[in-house]
Amino acid sequence: MSKAVVIAVDGPGGAGKGELTQRLARDLGFALLDSGAIYRVLGYAARKAGLALFDEDSLVQEAQVLNLRFETTERGVRVMLGDEDVTSAIRTEEAGVNASKVAQFPAVRQALLQRQRAFRKEPGLVADGRDMGTVVFPDAPVKIFLDARAEVRAQRRVKQLEAAGKKADYATVLSEIKDRDERDRNRKVAPLVPAKDAVVLDSSDLGIEEVYAKARALVREKTSL
Repeated sequence: MSKAVVIAVDGPGGAGKGELTQRLARDLGFALLDSGAIYRVLGYAARKAGLALFDEDSLVQEAQVLNLRFETTERGVRVMLGDEDVTSAIRTEEAGVNASKVAQFPAVRQALLQRQRAFRKEPGLVADGRDMGTVVFPDAPVKIFLDARAEVRAQRRVKQLEAAGKKADYATVLSEIKDRDERDRNRKVAPLVPAKDAVVLDSSDLGIEEVYAKARALVREKTSL
């Protein structure tokens, strides 16, 4: 495995990992791994292929042949499944729920493990996920667990959906977030927990500038970058 520097940022959806990791990657000139997108794409591909999301063997087979790549554009990162741009399709609430369902299977996570580790290249990598610091990159010198109260994360998600012109019901979004938290935090393999050496940041009452400043200071402290 490459020894390039890894900044692992874990935490639940809606805590602000996406914006934080993208800013860190731009600032440092590092590659970016959105591991959640991989599971979202797998869930999307499985649904498209007519597979049941409780059929572990079929999901493993799909994971092994998943034709996934990330393309960097002026507007951000584009997620491609073969020749199909699935960037928008995998950002729905349904896609998030499906990702959580397929991610609970040990064999599926193992099938995708090496694919995630292959993103680690010089000069470095910012990895966004739920088990980056505990499983995928346990030797990462910088580990951050970004959290926020479920109610705050639901409010943020509703605003995102409404800004995109989509209808959103706060109670429904909050219920889905709590259900996913329960599933992710209590699964038997790679549960959503902070690594023992991770720094926990709660973004509930912080703006992105404050979160970024704290994270950037930690990177300097741990790596001198």
